[in-house]
Amino acid sequence: MEPPTAEAVLRGVYTLYNDPNNAEKEKASKWLEEFQKSIHSWQIADELLQQKHDLNSCTFAAQTMRNKIQNSFHELPEAAHESLRQSLLEHISHITLETKSVIVTQLSLALADLALLMSSWNKPVATLLERFSSNINMMYALIELLTLIPEEVNSRHLRLGANRRKEILIDLEADSTLVSEYLTMCLMNGNESELLRSKILKCFTSWVQINAFKLPEISDSMLIVYCFQLLSNATSSSELHEAATDVLCSLLHCMELNNARGGLDDKLFNGILCLEEAYNISVAQEDLDKSMNFSRLFTVLVECNLTRMVAGSDADTPHYSTKALDLVLNCVGHYDYEVAEITFNMWYRLSEDLYQRNNCPLTAHFKPYVERLIAALYKHSQLDPDHDGLVEEGGSFKDFRFKVSEIIKDVIFIVSSISCFKQMFLILQSANVSWESSEAALFIMQNVARNILPEIMELGERDIPTARFNQLCEESEVVPKVVEAILNLPDNCHIAIRYTSINILGELCDWIDSNPETLQPVLNFLLCALQQKNGLATAAANSLQLICSACKKHMLGHISGLMEIARCLDSFDIQTDSAIGLLKGISIIIGRLPPNQLTPAMQELCSFQVEALSRLTNGEDDGLDGKKGRNDPAFWLDRLASIYRHVSSPDRNNGPNPCTLVIVNNWNVLSRALERYKNNSKVMERIVRCIRYAIRCIGKQAMPILEPLVKQIITIYSGHNHSCLLYLGSILVDEFAHEDGCTQGLLNMLQAFIDPTFVVLQMENGLKNHPDMVDDFFRLATRFIQRAPLQFLQSPLVTPIIQCGLLACTLDHRDANISVMRFFCSLLRQDRDHDLQLIVKSILVTHGEALIMNLLYASVFCLHSYMLSDVAEVFVEIKQHSPHQLQEYVKKAADTLPKKNSGGSVTVTDEQMVQFVANVVNSETSRATTQVLQDFARLYR
Repeated sequence: MEPPTAEAVLRGVYTLYNDPNNAEKEKASKWLEEFQKSIHSWQIADELLQQKHDLNSCTFAAQTMRNKIQNSFHELPEAAHESLRQSLLEHISHITLETKSVIVTQLSLALADLALLMSSWNKPVATLLERFSSNINMMYALIELLTLIPEEVNSRHLRLGANRRKEILIDLEADSTLVSEYLTMCLMNGNESELLRSKILKCFTSWVQINAFKLPEISDSMLIVYCFQLLSNATSSSELHEAATDVLCSLLHCMELNNARGGLDDKLFNGILCLEEAYNISVAQEDLDKSMNFSRLFTVLVECNLTRMVAGSDADTPHYSTKALDLVLNCVGHYDYEVAEITFNMWYRLSEDLYQRNNCPLTAHFKPYVERLIAALYKHSQLDPDHDGLVEEGGSFKDFRFKVSEIIKDVIFIVSSISCFKQMFLILQSANVSWESSEAALFIMQNVARNILPEIMELGERDIPTARFNQLCEESEVVPKVVEAILNLPDNCHIAIRYTSINILGELCDWIDSNPETLQPVLNFLLCALQQKNGLATAAANSLQLICSACKKHMLGHISGLMEIARCLDSFDIQTDSAIGLLKGISIIIGRLPPNQLTPAMQELCSFQVEALSRLTNGEDDGLDGKKGRNDPAFWLDRLASIYRHVSSPDRNNGPNPCTLVIVNNWNVLSRALERYKNNSKVMERIVRCIRYAIRCIGKQAMPILEPLVKQIITIYSGHNHSCLLYLGSILVDEFAHEDGCTQGLLNMLQAFIDPTFVVLQMENGLKNHPDMVDDFFRLATRFIQRAPLQFLQSPLVTPIIQCGLLACTLDHRDANISVMRFFCSLLRQDRDHDLQLIVKSILVTHGEALIMNLLYASVFCLHSYMLSDVAEVFVEIKQHSPHQLQEYVKKAADTLPKKNSGGSVTVTDEQMVQFVANVVNSETSRATTQVLQDFARLYR
């Protein structure tokens, strides 16, 4: 853009905030965005801050300065760093109590980021304290700066690098005493301003979080004492209460991280235990915010002590820190379920630790606590007495009950599912029990029902005392009583009770399979529920699916009833996903029929869907008018796909597959659908998914449709670049590439795919904008390497595909990058015969250096840390071929990386570079190589 003037920027800002014309606003916004990207914005932002024209222009200038330092600091030569520092310090020094907070924050962020980036600025914290600490008018601004500097240390935007970050942290640790003294002084002299006191505590928290303080040195800190005073005082404001909670939680996390035990540890533990009464007062005063703060604090206290709580307990005596669990359970019993929800992750961590240790006496220490937890969750799960209908979908209470389900499944082994089931059953049998209590008890039972059978079966395998064995057997007798009670529910029971009861029957599917005499009455009950409305039919469909999946042998005798359900499926009030699930269950049973019964049953089951699709593909109405439901082709395609996916004949590869006739006969409808909906990517994905399962169902016996299918998808792809067609191509390669006469035709298909694919990917940002295409294309190429390696590697197609893969190495889309890495790994693993070895060695000589160059650049600058394990696999494969070549390539690639960052600090030393190369070459496993890459990437991040 042309060099702008300050006046032009002012006009743009004025238009953005004041012009009533939205089109002009949009135009100004785009212009200002381009301005911020330009090199000229540095100087003009500085000018606008000096002019102080108005609030909007100052805010924009401050934001621009912060944005430039964060994202474009490399634009400034090192010689300009000092003048920028002086300019920002000057702007900061003019801040007054009347300066708007947004400007203060943006300027403070800009200066904080500059302090971290500018390696020539020694001891920035000490500099700021020396310059501003004596000016009482600068107190707010200085505290803001002192808060932001530690917060920005780990900013991903700054890319400080591990070496610079280490330097900074050492400096901050050295200056932490000065900061603590200054904050204490501010607290003592800061009058009664709650805002100031809150900022002081937030600043202290930010320094604790980066582990800057030596914990023994702050054990007597007035700031910590003040936090306990705030939490103990029922009149403390919500903001100060939350800030004090943050301080103590951060200290606890810090101690856990450093395994620091001693004076501060004991003070915090005992001090927090003494806050129980303050929590009770917050409950009595119905101060939900404070109750949630206490819940968070008590939970973090337990998490901080969790390791020693478990490891330090012996067979007879639990560790003293377990008393903190009483505080947490007190919060779980709060009248508002949001307070209880805060504790859930702690219970998960406790259950994981106990499960891994598998120590029954140890686990027994925690059983009473988990029993109290489940009792509290049972109460929280109750609906309001005047609630009509079911739990509202998408509501916060529905989400909470889902989380309750997950946490119960995590912890239930501590108390046993059978025992929990019995306790809830006793509630059901209580005199005058309310409907909401009954429903909540059933809800808890629903979440443990799947574990009942494994626990009963395990009884006979364990050497347990006779009394306990008899007790468990007695408890297991509760299950048939529950089933009987459900099957005999009165007609006038609340709909929520009936709904949850239906779900329990589905969860008891394994138990029903072991008790087949219950199957017929259960099916009768569910069939009746299928004909209900208001969610009951959907629940019944879900339970039927589970029973079909678990009771395959026993359900064969009920196939005629299942087929009748399929015929009447559209008359039931069932959600789409549940209907598909029910078809899955029916299909599983059909798959177990003898061949002479399977074919007609599958044909009939498919016919309901195929006939509807046929009408849509033949008629004028294609079902794409925006109305969802039975006129939508996806509605029928998803059903048909579910059938194809789950009718699994055991004779797939031995003799004629009884599903083949059905699938081949239905092909014409799917072919017409491909042609009719080729302009609609969402429907095309559904069609491809359906075809995929059809081919997987019958394998090589899909040969009659292979040639017309390949021709059709090639034609469609040339005009409509649906990546799902590439995916379908990979399925075809997987199934047919090893068949005589098919390989060349499939290679021709790949060649036809390449040109339109590369046209899209070579556009500006083509790889970034089309990750699905990258994913599916390299999945297809990988299938060729796996199924027909010699023919593929000898073809002229391999070179352009490798070149495309080299460019795609930097793509930070998880699935796409995995496919690219797997392509290279598969390519390098081809050493099964001499010809393949020679080809791979030739490829490595030609492209190996560029591959390592791109992979290392991607690892450092483009990919997320969790994605580097896939990159490491490629390094390992290259090493298998030639460690010497790997060392040479890695050294060359590392030498191209910058040795200094934009702030002038050393990113990587010569010693670190040498060590990195040696570590890559010496790593024996993918896991070790991943760690090496992650450690090296941190030097640049």
